[in-house]
Amino acid sequence: MNKKSIENIEVAGKKVLVRCDFNVPLDADKNITDENRILGALPTIKYLVEKGAKVILCSHLGRPKGEFKPEFSLAPVAKRLSELLGKEVVMAKDVIGDSAKAAVAAMKDGDVVLLENVRYHKEETDNDPAFSKELASFADVFVNDAFGTAHRAHASTAGVADYIPAVCGFLIQKEIDIMGKALSNPDRPFVAILGGAKVADKLAVISNLLEKCDTLIIGGGMAFTFAKAKGYEIGKSLVDDEKISYCKEMIEKANKLGKELLLPIDTVVASDFPDPIDGPVDVKTVDIDAIPADMEGLDIGEKTRALFADTVKNAKTVVWNGPMGVFENPTLAAGTIAVAKALTETDATTIVGGGDSAAAVKKLGFADKITHISTGGGASLEFLEGKILPGIDCLQDK
Repeated sequence: MNKKSIENIEVAGKKVLVRCDFNVPLDADKNITDENRILGALPTIKYLVEKGAKVILCSHLGRPKGEFKPEFSLAPVAKRLSELLGKEVVMAKDVIGDSAKAAVAAMKDGDVVLLENVRYHKEETDNDPAFSKELASFADVFVNDAFGTAHRAHASTAGVADYIPAVCGFLIQKEIDIMGKALSNPDRPFVAILGGAKVADKLAVISNLLEKCDTLIIGGGMAFTFAKAKGYEIGKSLVDDEKISYCKEMIEKANKLGKELLLPIDTVVASDFPDPIDGPVDVKTVDIDAIPADMEGLDIGEKTRALFADTVKNAKTVVWNGPMGVFENPTLAAGTIAVAKALTETDATTIVGGGDSAAAVKKLGFADKITHISTGGGASLEFLEGKILPGIDCLQDK
């Protein structure tokens, strides 16, 4: 994971192709409703502009599936970027066509051009060599700063690195530094917390983290498959019957490695899943081995919240990925809130994986008290699995 960054190379006067993650949500009037991803890219862009590079930005937005669909245009991003940078960001009308070529040819040092949505070309997601080569031909150097797509072997995330030198931007460098250290050389005790609905989504993560952490906490819907593996009746709770033997294996693995595998000891139950998801719901709390046959567990209970929070407070490194319950519902959010709050009350290095956990932490107003919130849901999950990420693997080693 010891990769070169923009600070390790000379960029003055060079054309630099930067892969950003500008996949921002837009409302019906094409207004950006959450600009966090744009703000995240600013340090890298500003650094390159100040150093006198010609900065060529590219990104995807949505899923246009290889077609030029105006609703997925990056034009609103160019407009907002211009405001944030205090200088014009020239918007190309295409990716590798005449408009893009003319915009790049006219660049002076410190200029910024944004290419149109790279996923307007099917060749992007196919990682087509000819498309990669054409895109790379615009620049002298490639900078990947889109951690959210680093687990994809696409033309603009990995393919271009076959043709020009590739390094990381500040955003990816931070992910590598903080998450990389947590997994390879953590300050201990190292506590990992996994939540979310399905065991199947996190098979490799559970196994990999058991080898690296001191305590693995399991919450969320997937805890009930573990509860069933321990022989408990779980009523109508979510269960992955095909993964019960896997859960038994993981319980045995934890014992064999001398690791603590913490599961809920009580749960908040209701007779039905809330519909709508944020609608009213009648609940009660029962011990994990006493779930009524006609009810389902939808959040961790009070005793479990205290148990998990105490474990987190004594840790030196904490990684969290996945909510503890149906946190979209105010009645069923207490478990997720308790874990998020515990992360703000510890001296540990705290890392929140992307996706729902990151959304929960931001929504609760705890974001500024967390050491690092990952910018990529799928990418951070694959990082935790110990997988090689193509968008990082293609970068030059120091």
